[in-house]
Amino acid sequence: MAFAVVAAAGLLVGWWPLVLLGLVARLAGANLDGAVARARGVSRPFGFVLNEIGDRASDLLPLAALSILAGQTNSAPALVAALVAMTAASWPTFISLAAAAAGAPRINGGPFGKTERTLTVFLMSVAFVWFPVHAVITVGSAVVIAGSTLTAATRARAAHRAFRPVQV
Repeated sequence: MAFAVVAAAGLLVGWWPLVLLGLVARLAGANLDGAVARARGVSRPFGFVLNEIGDRASDLLPLAALSILAGQTNSAPALVAALVAMTAASWPTFISLAAAAAGAPRINGGPFGKTERTLTVFLMSVAFVWFPVHAVITVGSAVVIAGSTLTAATRARAAHRAFRPVQV
């Protein structure tokens, strides 16, 4: 989560190298923590809960920073797009966790996951150098919304298949 704070701070001060450092380190941590725990044989159910809380907060922090920037531009479309993107980014995970809570295996994957969201946020931070902030946030948020919605639909379909009776 600390590196998500670094990325959010980089967005707020407009320094893309700091955004890059924060996002890359955040992704590395997110992808390694559970794998290391499982490899060491120390994973626990509550560890899964803590991991999800940290992952969700880390996903939302850079998007919250973009929402703050959008609010500073006085562009209603940029602010609405940023807030909807922040919400949409959680849909794929919400569906995966809801399906898992109902008894399905944890559903991952889809065309626009954590890595693609991270890349989009990074590209937005670089685009701020050349384009108006409100325009970058509006377009980048639309990409996050569309990609997250498609991924959520993909995971919902997989969840539906997981609960269908097996036909013999």
